[in-house]
Amino acid sequence: MELPDLTKTPKIDKVGVNERVNRFCKRSIKNSAKEMGLHLSLSMIDLTTLDGKDTPEKVRQLCYKAQHLHDSMEGLPNVAAVCVYPTFVSVATKELEGSGINVASVSTAFPSGQSTLEVKISDTKFAIDQGADEVDMVISRGKFLSGEYNFVFDEIAAVKEVCGKAHLKVILETGELDTLDNVRKASEISMHAGADFIKTSTGKISPAATMPVTYVMLLAIKDYYKKTGIKIGMKPAGGISTSKQSLQYLVMLKETLGDDWMNKDLFRFGASRLANDILMQLQKKKSGFYQSLDYFSKD
Repeated sequence: MELPDLTKTPKIDKVGVNERVNRFCKRSIKNSAKEMGLHLSLSMIDLTTLDGKDTPEKVRQLCYKAQHLHDSMEGLPNVAAVCVYPTFVSVATKELEGSGINVASVSTAFPSGQSTLEVKISDTKFAIDQGADEVDMVISRGKFLSGEYNFVFDEIAAVKEVCGKAHLKVILETGELDTLDNVRKASEISMHAGADFIKTSTGKISPAATMPVTYVMLLAIKDYYKKTGIKIGMKPAGGISTSKQSLQYLVMLKETLGDDWMNKDLFRFGASRLANDILMQLQKKKSGFYQSLDYFSKD
């Protein structure tokens, strides 16, 4: 692995990106395809609790919800993963054993990333030792914005090395990167350093995931695949809360990367609130009327 020549990174046409995204959002979707899309979206969700007030009981409740989204509705898929802080990985691992739902853990001084490499490595090793299947790390945005690209690359590569078989999702925190050109550069660095997924945001700052930012990252994934034959996953996170939004993202995904990426192994939503909205829409299709969002469990 080595840092790519970033002078060759394509410049981003912001107007062109926005026009393309607007076209994705105007696609009409047949009712049968909508229902399939909603089931697919559910299967791609990482249910998440990353609050300072998290407790083992709150994590257990989230794990229960992951396995029982709405028991009266038959044929619902499982969500992809439950994402927690490293200190709660062992709790989630025990609760989800045998369910087929992965345990993901944030690491590397999430969400700021403001710590030493030694602490970040220790953070990651602890999560892995506790049973994490996936690790969501954050890049050092200050170093990136200062042009210290080798530092960012080396840090990701070091974290990847200790992940072993666990998948590494690299969070760019795109809301702090200022420009779409920077989003493209950070995507390139992350993929070349060993990311299995690239992820928009921590969900802790605004803006979080947006369709233009996600589209730029999907294009980076597409170009990387053409060069290397390696498929990198994508995870927009934060701010995606409606079924309509999830379907728009899936249209963009399919038209940009194709059917191979239309699964939980290569695309995720970091959007816990999205699950309840999807359940509400599916219940509407079944019963003919809307239930309140409060009808579905929040934890």
